[in-house]
Amino acid sequence: MAALAGVSPKTVSNVINGVVPVRAETRERVESALAELDYVPNMSARGLRNGRSGNIALALPDLSTAYSAELARSFVELAHERGWAIQLEQSGNDPHREVELVSRARTHLIDGLILNPTLLSKSVVAGTAELPPTVVIGEVEPYGVDQVHVDSQGAAREMTEHLLATGHRHIAIMGGSDERWRSATSLLRMQGHREALEAAGLAVDPALNLVATQWTPAAAASELSAFLDRLDRTGGALPDAVFCFTDAMALGVLHVLAKRGIRVPRDMSVAGFDDIDEAAFAIPALTTVGFDKRAIADAALSALARRIADSHAPASDIVIPHRLVHRDSVAQRE
Repeated sequence: MAALAGVSPKTVSNVINGVVPVRAETRERVESALAELDYVPNMSARGLRNGRSGNIALALPDLSTAYSAELARSFVELAHERGWAIQLEQSGNDPHREVELVSRARTHLIDGLILNPTLLSKSVVAGTAELPPTVVIGEVEPYGVDQVHVDSQGAAREMTEHLLATGHRHIAIMGGSDERWRSATSLLRMQGHREALEAAGLAVDPALNLVATQWTPAAAASELSAFLDRLDRTGGALPDAVFCFTDAMALGVLHVLAKRGIRVPRDMSVAGFDDIDEAAFAIPALTTVGFDKRAIADAALSALARRIADSHAPASDIVIPHRLVHRDSVAQRE
């Protein structure tokens, strides 16, 4: 097989095992040789030989969201290119499910984990026990694990600066944290938002911190409806913008505003975070923070491959670039 592909046996092994990166051109030659020889790897024998199963697990908090679907698609496609099978799991913000995945990895049913913990203080990565090969996507405190994430604080600051530059001064946030519910991502986005307000000489109004304990359209719609009802009872003024910490929540916000006859962006601007596919097709099209989800998957899989190959390597912290995507849901205020 190696002779047919014109490579060394070690290169063939690297392509089959998917742990060590191989140039695309070389990989294509090896895969063509595998197909020509009708080669089917003996996974059981390989697992006995190197202690690996060829399977990894990806655990996301909620597989029903558009963001999770887009991210999972990239992971599945890129894992396949590396020769890995991927098990999709839904953690549901339940640390016990993460513990179950760690147990599977320790018994070699899976070779490694990619986790997206939401409530970090209760996550398995916050424990003191040694973890199997693990990569975290999203923000974590420095627990010595490999992590891949977007600069949530910087991105939230930039979006708030954009809202301020377009004349908004009364900006609500959807997806904030309070004493009932705290997530690392939420806290960082709140901090970025706060920095932009303070730099503009504006006070942070706690009443504009809308907490949705699930980052879904339904949870955001429920929280915004309750907030608007309170304003109706007290005669309070509407915010002139809502910055949602995910596009999924922004879709719920747009729905409630439309039902109540509050026009976007004329009466209230709405911004999101994630640039999911649906964001461009919302009415109006959603201004949001965008980033390359395929780049997140690629970086996380590369980090996991390195961790599997060398369990003592220093932990990596990989930041994926972001950008503001300007669409129709943010207006220029006078």
